[in-house]
Amino acid sequence: MNRKVSPMLSLIFLTFLAMTVPVIQSGNVLVFPVDGSHWVNMNILIEALHANGHNITVIRMLDSWYIKESSPLYTSITVNAPGGFGEEFFKMFPSRLLKIIRNGSTWARLNFELEMMENFLQMVRVESEMIVNMFEDQQLMSALQEAKYDLMLTDPVKFGGVILGHYLKLPIVYNVRWTASSEGHFAIAPSPLSYVPLPMMEFSDRMSFSERVKNIVVYIITQTQAALVIAPPYNAVCERFIGPGISFENLIQGADLWLHRVDFIFEFPRPTMPNIVHIGGFQCKPSKPLPQDLEDFVQSSGDHGVIVMSLGTLIGQLPDDVAEAIAEAFAELPQKVIWGYKGRRPSALGNNTLIMDWIPQNDLLGHPKTRAFVAHGGTNGIQEAIYHGVPIIGFGLIFDQPDNLSKMRVKGVAKTVDFATVDKDSFLETVQEVLYNPSYWENMQRLSRLHRDVPVKPLDSAIFWIEFVMRHKGAAHLRTESYKMPWYSYHSVDVMLFLLSAVTLIMLTTYVLIRYLCCRICRRKSKNKLE
Repeated sequence: MNRKVSPMLSLIFLTFLAMTVPVIQSGNVLVFPVDGSHWVNMNILIEALHANGHNITVIRMLDSWYIKESSPLYTSITVNAPGGFGEEFFKMFPSRLLKIIRNGSTWARLNFELEMMENFLQMVRVESEMIVNMFEDQQLMSALQEAKYDLMLTDPVKFGGVILGHYLKLPIVYNVRWTASSEGHFAIAPSPLSYVPLPMMEFSDRMSFSERVKNIVVYIITQTQAALVIAPPYNAVCERFIGPGISFENLIQGADLWLHRVDFIFEFPRPTMPNIVHIGGFQCKPSKPLPQDLEDFVQSSGDHGVIVMSLGTLIGQLPDDVAEAIAEAFAELPQKVIWGYKGRRPSALGNNTLIMDWIPQNDLLGHPKTRAFVAHGGTNGIQEAIYHGVPIIGFGLIFDQPDNLSKMRVKGVAKTVDFATVDKDSFLETVQEVLYNPSYWENMQRLSRLHRDVPVKPLDSAIFWIEFVMRHKGAAHLRTESYKMPWYSYHSVDVMLFLLSAVTLIMLTTYVLIRYLCCRICRRKSKNKLE
């Protein structure tokens, strides 16, 4: 029997249905990323924001090498200027440094460091010119202002996104590990040098006296370099487009929220700030099934398991003798080896080693038969190893890699290899130490459990806080205004001088008064004796 549903019941049903469907408030997000491996991290946030219904616009440079012009995730705007983040420079850098380290020439290393400093300064100049070109493009700036973006998401290792966000008066969220002049924590959080080691120093949070001396001396040197080398070009564009008296450090410190790509499983404990959200390992995810041919190779390892080796995108190939030594050492192991490598195929390669141009690193690290990870020490790779609980053999060479591996070494989950002295025997001994000493596996499993035991996944936390800033049009209540204080006020130098002056004045006044009284008493006694 057919029955008609009354209009009132239909309305009630539709209202109930609408209430059960989650409401997604779409936002317009402007993203100013950094190229290279930094883009890999930023793209993960873009994917998650796009999945939540937000509209993404990405600003890319004319010479972008990772950031594609067209994507289903975002609309791109190409600035008609180079960004100074060239692929050739970053691929040349590791190979040249590796040759100098292996030759052992101090003079060559010094010349190389000076050359790198000049190259870095040139990158700052090129980026400053790019910023000027961008701001002078009236059509571009008018389009950005008319678009009514809700938020700027940027990586402050380059300055373009920072200054553009302030110019457009947008709430700013950082996807950050480094700023243009320092590590992110050092740029905004209190950093006692007595137990907070500088990046690149490879110290722990339990420094000896001599290490604390080095920590302070290097801090003074790096701050001086930042003030003399990095600050002038960036300060000039700040003065020109933001206003007089505005420095690039002020703008960097003025962001609403810092999504920091580390956590305290990776880092040593240290002071932090309310607007720092630690999202270490946000790019990590459960492993997916391997392609069948690769799965068959992994399964053929039996109980011995598999070793995974990848040195990242920048170290595409090794010197022939190093590659031969590694291949020869692998050939003596009972484990199967999967090696991501684009260099010449070593002649000593054993039947147990499979070389591939590209490997599904996350899926291999998450495989139950994986026993160790031979890595270059990049943050992403280390955090994937922590997530999946795989101990590390580290080849740290450039940037933060040696320091990252040093942190893992202190935590008992990694052992490092020296590029300058590595041969077959030393490499084999290092690999066997990590494979057969159970403490490496146990310690890494403990770190993995700690990393995963959180109320909210790091990526979900990152997206929540980005949307929080959009909903509330900033997060001023979490941001300290201390960055606006002059250095002598921040460190209370003026207060200490005032108090010291006050104490000195009181002591001098007391001294003068006592002396005056003593002199009067002495004169009175002398007068009495004469009488």
